[in-house]
Parts: sequence; structure tokens; C-alpha cells
Amino acid sequence: MSPRNKPSRPILCYVTDRAGLPRGSGAIPSLLAKVAQAQSAGVDWIQIREKDLSSRELAGLVAALMDWAAAQGLAEKGAPPGGILVNDRLDVALTGKAAGVHLGENSLPVEDVRKLVHTARSRTDSPFLIGVSCHSLQAARAAAKAGADYLIFGPVFATPSKAAYGAPQGLDRLAEVCRAVKVPVLAIGGIERQNATSCLAAGASGIAAIRLFQDAPDLPSLVRALHALPLR
Repeated sequence: MSPRNKPSRPILCYVTDRAGLPRGSGAIPSLLAKVAQAQSAGVDWIQIREKDLSSRELAGLVAALMDWAAAQGLAEKGAPPGGILVNDRLDVALTGKAAGVHLGENSLPVEDVRKLVHTARSRTDSPFLIGVSCHSLQAARAAAKAGADYLIFGPVFATPSKAAYGAPQGLDRLAEVCRAVKVPVLAIGGIERQNATSCLAAGASGIAAIRLFQDAPDLPSLVRALHALPLR
């Protein structure tokens, strides 16, 4: 699936947070197991967002995940189910041959990232996704115009992990952003199985979440149910 085309089903993105797993911030084995579970369950993208890891630790984590994906026959399909996106660290994403990089609003500009990717990769390499987190209509328009492949917008609903980004944006603002750009928009922030339908009805092409996927007691069933939801 090319992210710039309308997807045939909702895109599901699991954003990692190993601090919420057993053993907390030291839970690299638990994180590896959880990501493997998400990949096996059919989650579309896995955003590795472990900001406190050193460059060496993060590179090792991505390498281990890519090795597992290759062993499962996933690594050569571009952005397959379980495609690894590295939060912010373009260098780690490129050296680790991840499916893409996810940028914050204060990360490198999309145009500069695109140039670096073009220089570092050959034409025969699989597609490399560049996504951007946005918290305003203005930022969403700017990122889409700059060439982002997809956006993550929020927080749509109240959630502790996104409290630093201000009050919830709500479904009306999500719908406004989805109408304003031509690239897929994933909703984030307080997403639950019950309100995911409302996000898709507002025009979102999918959802991104931490706890929804990380704490799911039956992740394969959840993924099947979310993938079956209709897009607008």
C-alpha cells in the first residue's frame, strides 16, 4: 500500500512505550516480544518511540526487530504489516533499513529529510515513509505541503501520554485536518476500540495508539476488528 493512496482498510500504528511494560524502562526483552506480537497480529506500522535509549541501544533494538521481520518474510515488502518506523532518528532508521521515520513538529524539516533519504538510498530500495506528528491545522497543512507521506494528528481525546500537547483537539478539528490535506491522517490520543469508529467517520485513514495495542488482552482479535471498520 502506498501511503499517499487511500487505504483499503484502516491503518493501525502501534507507538511503543516500554516504560508501560513489565520491568518498566529496562524492559527491552518485553518490548521485543510485544512488537513481535503486534507484527504477527497484523498491525500495519510499529513506531519505535523510546527516546531515552542511546544511539547504540536504539540501533540494536531496530536491528533485532528487522532481523525478526526478515525471518518471518516481512522485511522485503516495503511497509508491510509490522513495518518499523523509527521516531525522530533518521540515522538509525536508515542504517537499520527500517520502513521509515516519524518526525515531531520540532524535528528536521520534511524537505531536508527527503533529500537525505534520497542521497542515502538507492532507487532499488523499498519505499521509505516519512510521517509527521501535528497538533494544529497549520502544522498539518505545512507538513503535507512539504511532502510528508502521512500525518499523525492529536490528541483527539484526553490521554495522559499526550497531556503536554494541550487540551484534546476533538473530532471536529480532526475532520477539519482530514479535509485540508491529501495525505492519510492517523488519529492519536485516547483512542479506544469504542471511539475508533468516530475517528474514521471524521475522515481519518487510521489510528495510532500506545495502550490500545500494548495492553490488549487479545491483540489479534482487536486488530481484526479494527481492520474491519469502514473508512469514510
